[in-house]
Amino acid sequence: MDLIDATVPLHRRMVRAGDCIHQAGERFGSLYVLNSGFFKIVNLNADGREQVTGLKFRGDWIGLDGIADGHHACDAVAMDTGEVWVIRYDAFLDAAVRAPALLRVLHAAMSCEIAHDRNALMSVCTLPADARVAEFLRHWVESLAKRGMRTDEITLRMTRAEIGNYLGMTLETVSRALSRLARDGVIAFVEKGRREVRIPDLQALAGFAQRDAAASLH
Repeated sequence: MDLIDATVPLHRRMVRAGDCIHQAGERFGSLYVLNSGFFKIVNLNADGREQVTGLKFRGDWIGLDGIADGHHACDAVAMDTGEVWVIRYDAFLDAAVRAPALLRVLHAAMSCEIAHDRNALMSVCTLPADARVAEFLRHWVESLAKRGMRTDEITLRMTRAEIGNYLGMTLETVSRALSRLARDGVIAFVEKGRREVRIPDLQALAGFAQRDAAASLH
């Protein structure tokens, strides 16, 4: 983040929940680095249904999908108030000539996105429902931890329906999975609302997912 801020011309844009920074079909011209807040990546299925395909946290890059053919293939939608750094792609390439380390930063971002997409697909294809939700929470918490943010209590910026859409589950199945995690003491809902979730022990959450996945094989 410091290297980008110091070497690349950028525009700081404030966003609020529901704002789009790019939409499917829009011409590609800029990359975006999320400086604060949370984003979801949404694709439109052939039948017109929206599909949540990705989540973005502080430090993540948005808009990489547009590099290949010059147009974005999805929508990038803010889930809360935040700040996005808007970087014109041609300006980034010019800056990279003077500071080659910028290309390593970009390539690392691409590699991380590929790895996460692979792991998310594996989760959807192989894990039972409860383990899938536990893995979703674990990823959310670990993403916050990497960024030095609070992890013992988190606010889910997605509705149960959106979580189900992302994980390939119904809203009811997501609700049942969260209730089971709460009954087992792996998570706890904070009194002020069921989007606020307390995670007493991340290892217990990971262990739950592993046990549930193993049990489904027998």
